[in-house]
Amino acid sequence: MSARAWIALWTVYILWGSTYLGIEFAGETIPPILAAGIRFTTVGVVLCGWLLARHGTTTFRLGWARAGSTVLCGLLLIGGNALLFVAERRVPIGLASLIFASVPLWLVVLRSSTGDRPPRASLVGTGVGFIGVALLLRPGGDASVSGVLLVVAAALSWAIGTFLSSRLPMPGDALTTAGVQGLTGGLLLIPLGMALSDGESHNPADWSTRSLLGLLYLIVFGSIFGYTAYVWLVANVSLGTVATYAYVNPLVAITLGILFLDEVITWQIAAGAAVILTSVAVVIRREVPRRPEAAIPRGEASASPPG
Repeated sequence: MSARAWIALWTVYILWGSTYLGIEFAGETIPPILAAGIRFTTVGVVLCGWLLARHGTTTFRLGWARAGSTVLCGLLLIGGNALLFVAERRVPIGLASLIFASVPLWLVVLRSSTGDRPPRASLVGTGVGFIGVALLLRPGGDASVSGVLLVVAAALSWAIGTFLSSRLPMPGDALTTAGVQGLTGGLLLIPLGMALSDGESHNPADWSTRSLLGLLYLIVFGSIFGYTAYVWLVANVSLGTVATYAYVNPLVAITLGILFLDEVITWQIAAGAAVILTSVAVVIRREVPRRPEAAIPRGEASASPPG
């Protein structure tokens, strides 16, 4: 691990862990689905514009099969993120990050359902991990049951998008995948968010400074800087090391929730956190190849967390 690798890894740890706080701030006065749509449309425009300037239209000649697969997986991934925007109005960010950390566990379930045979340790870790999720389904305090179920749905949608990304024809370039998915998914979410805003203002002049800064943070730091660091890590560092973000991000989110939102960690949340994060660590250790040359499945770079 070079100094550059450590910097990139901690960039992913901190930036992606802090996106839960950014989502919380953005959704305070911006209709949540609309906020997600603006975020991903902007990121899609930036990435696609950069790719067009550097490579011309060649990088976007995907063919119908690859284009369809890219859009489908993008809708699942970005739709899952939009659900997280809605859920964080009803669930503390620490709790949301823990439930969303179950994505690797859902992936094992999806693999098993298609006839694949994950290692026994992965199956055991998955079973134990869902016990931790069950501990969080009746959280009490500031969280509602509907909000918790929305986070579960968000994690499942993200897992399905990730699973299909590794099995359907996808662009060979991760930035092309992210750009196309961000643009198409974001453009769908904007009108949907406006239709479902339930009387909330669509005028940026009515949105708070904190919400606008939260949205800007998600676009610049969470999506552009964080994703760039992630792509570099995938190409240069063992995937087992890169995958540790899955159980470091919730710890960052929990800490930020305590510091900035006065969130309280109950014994139930602490117990669920211990079970889920330990299980995810076991699953990742057994499932992820450790050599950079052991390439990740097609499109899996697009399946990074909500950062």
